[in-house]
Amino acid sequence: MADLTSLLDRFDKIKLGKAGKRTAAHKPLLMLFALGEMGRGKDSVAFRDLEEKLKRLLGTYGPWTPSEIRPEYPFWRLRNDGLWKVSADGPIRTYGKGGDASARDLREQHARGGYEDCILQVLKADPRHVGVVARRLLDRHFPESLHQGILDDVGLSLDAGPAPSGRRKRDPEFRQKVLMAYEKRCCVCGYDLRLGDRPAGLEAAHIKWHTHGGPDDVSNGLSLCVLHHKAFDLGAFTVQNDGCTIACSQHLSGSTNVDWLIGFHGKSLKKPQSSEYLPRQSCLDWHRDTIFRTPEREL
Repeated sequence: MADLTSLLDRFDKIKLGKAGKRTAAHKPLLMLFALGEMGRGKDSVAFRDLEEKLKRLLGTYGPWTPSEIRPEYPFWRLRNDGLWKVSADGPIRTYGKGGDASARDLREQHARGGYEDCILQVLKADPRHVGVVARRLLDRHFPESLHQGILDDVGLSLDAGPAPSGRRKRDPEFRQKVLMAYEKRCCVCGYDLRLGDRPAGLEAAHIKWHTHGGPDDVSNGLSLCVLHHKAFDLGAFTVQNDGCTIACSQHLSGSTNVDWLIGFHGKSLKKPQSSEYLPRQSCLDWHRDTIFRTPEREL
């Protein structure tokens, strides 16, 4: 039986597709969903039962390419990584060079998917293993601001188990440097609440995600309150080509967002103390091209 270390190595080596310029995290989202199902006593799940749930996950946390919100892709393609098996009542027809299966066939043939038996053995050998694997998937594919939302949506808790090794190291001073550069306030709304002498609810956001190679440099950071940090990482707003103007997505809706976010559309970010801290253009380009949920609202 494989041990946890070799299992993590296999998870690290899954082949990820592309959605535009961004690596598609469709398989990691499916794997996290399956870990959540294991916690509910299900070693496998029918495609027709997970289709809509996985579609919502992909729409919220996956690359913003609406035409690629296809839950059948990770469900079928993950088999190629040796981690996932699919069974069905009848033969599944495939098409294209990649041998994909249609959602219709997966539904009609009552296809079920789940981890291979050797993977399940390792995950069930110790109740902490599921948490370790989930942390590894989150650390490698998503910014920290989105971790809890994903966990809540798939029904996972990481209360038990140590954090896995092997994650890309972060600069422990990144947050302090970014907050200092912006005078310890949110560069969107000016939020600057402190508890004693410490900022409360203020975070250093990576413009280009750390999980996708973004550097721990101040020029790749924005000082944002908790709410604006999560909205930025979800693609609700971005920064225009001039490097300072806030642009909000047309997909924003709701009665409470006008002042909180849409009210800042077309306004300028609060500038850092020095021009050397200004956002790096290449990082802003990455965020607009890969994270922002187009189209942009009109002024």
